[in-house]
Amino acid sequence: MSSFSGARLAVLASGRGSDFQSILDHIRLGVLQSVEAALLISNTPDAYAMERARKAGVAVEYIEGVVGKKYPDKESRIRARQAFDAEALRILKQYDATVIALAGFNQIVTPVIIDEYRMRIMNIHPAYDVKRYGGVGMVGDHVHEAVLANHEQYSGCTVHYVEAAVDLGPAILRQLVPVKPGDTVRSLADRILVWEHRSYSKAIQIHVDGQFERRRDLSEQDLTNDEGEKRWNQRQQRYLEYQQEHAVELYGRPLEEIL
Repeated sequence: MSSFSGARLAVLASGRGSDFQSILDHIRLGVLQSVEAALLISNTPDAYAMERARKAGVAVEYIEGVVGKKYPDKESRIRARQAFDAEALRILKQYDATVIALAGFNQIVTPVIIDEYRMRIMNIHPAYDVKRYGGVGMVGDHVHEAVLANHEQYSGCTVHYVEAAVDLGPAILRQLVPVKPGDTVRSLADRILVWEHRSYSKAIQIHVDGQFERRRDLSEQDLTNDEGEKRWNQRQQRYLEYQQEHAVELYGRPLEEIL
């Protein structure tokens, strides 16, 4: 058993893990508090997220995933996902994980994990309106393509608790991001990613501090004047400065060109 008294965070990731890295950076900079990155689980053998975890001294576990595999029928695929989740749950308990963040995880999570971690497992989705731009198949560039095709004036990102209905669990935090004239899928995706990196850790902090229920009914004006919000913004200035200084490394170009 761990002696750490705060939240022990497990992250599930399938790809390069940039959202995971942003969480690690928020912890390293002292912005995200009372949270320990305890474990990374990946379903992709060459996921760069695992390298990020090793560099940060975070435990890594690989479980063979179901994405890209062929199954004789829908029921067989569901059973395979359930088997994956059962093994993941065993590992999560082994590492005493108390909260889970899905960060670019490309499998649908089943009730095997959801029921055990209800209101303790969260996901980030690259849209502000998850009802219109969320759900099965609405992932990655497909989201941004749909937003641009509908000539929306804004998009954004949403951090939400995970429930059986894909992307429709209670929203912890939503961030508006403008769609600009001439935007492409790539330029919009890059702009939203910058805000994902700012938003996920904040949502984790809201959860860990037990502030979700209190905050969900506050108006925008109330949140602006909220003391907890002010303290977070003051601390996060460290990350914003880091993000600005390392933008070319993180995003390939200066923030001014993205935002």
